[in-house]
Amino acid sequence: MNMATMQSIDWKACTIAVVGGDEREQEIVRLAAATGATVRAYGFPWPTAGVEGVHHAASAKEALAGANFALFPIPGISAEGALFAPAAPAPIVPDQQLLAGMAPGAHIILGWADSRLKAAAGALGIGLHEYEWDQDLMYLRGPAIVEGLLRVVIENTRITIHNATVCIVGQGTIGGLLTRTLVGLGAHVHVAARNPVQRAAAYATGAVGHELQELPGLAPRLDMLFSTVPHQIVGADVLQKLPAHCLVVDLAAPPGGIDLALAKDFGLTAVWARGLGRRAPITVGASQWSGIRRRIEALRRPGEGQPSGR
Repeated sequence: MNMATMQSIDWKACTIAVVGGDEREQEIVRLAAATGATVRAYGFPWPTAGVEGVHHAASAKEALAGANFALFPIPGISAEGALFAPAAPAPIVPDQQLLAGMAPGAHIILGWADSRLKAAAGALGIGLHEYEWDQDLMYLRGPAIVEGLLRVVIENTRITIHNATVCIVGQGTIGGLLTRTLVGLGAHVHVAARNPVQRAAAYATGAVGHELQELPGLAPRLDMLFSTVPHQIVGADVLQKLPAHCLVVDLAAPPGGIDLALAKDFGLTAVWARGLGRRAPITVGASQWSGIRRRIEALRRPGEGQPSGR
């Protein structure tokens, strides 16, 4: 290990802006402030008692002014280009004008960036670092996401998960965790995935694997349909064949894997279950901060190369 790796960074020389998000960001700013960094926050639910050592900014612009690092939320950016910030009084769009006040050589760390944010950051020389697909962090927050999904299912159905016939589209980290959970709860679980290894893994878990083109034929049997794929796979050919009582839930980041508007046109109960990690904000916020901290330390250590964007 070289000496640069062993050195601790000077956190007191860091200004961190946390913009957008939900209750998870309360834990992130608390842990960020505990390092000794200057931390400013805007656009997520602010606790009545505040957060020790954190300045609650009056606007995103104020929070970002002079910041070396901007932390944006995991759930991604809407089709309109706004950050996930349900508690903000108005949409927060991280365009070039908003980002221009950051310190020279600044960096943005977030779940993932769309093309507009990439262009704005590139024009200003701001580094972008995405962690939505970091498998270690996905596994750490995965149980909270699955627990949050169970609540969505219970609140939107009149049948039990036990003995229900369900299909999960996609078998990445979250899809795999969900498959094991639903099998354990006694559901009849089907998995649709392109990757034959993923289908085999689902089979080993106790589910039935299918190729994606089998979805329309499977649809009439389903009580619940879940998608974890962040690009649209489930369209009219599947949705029009689902039973009227079938619950449709999209867990994917924008643009999502299901045409939810069309699902509602067909009379189905359709939910875009974003931000499920907020069910356990302390646990998930701490796991997110562990990945964020790792990136900041790599970027601030002398002689260290910048981490990859993903």
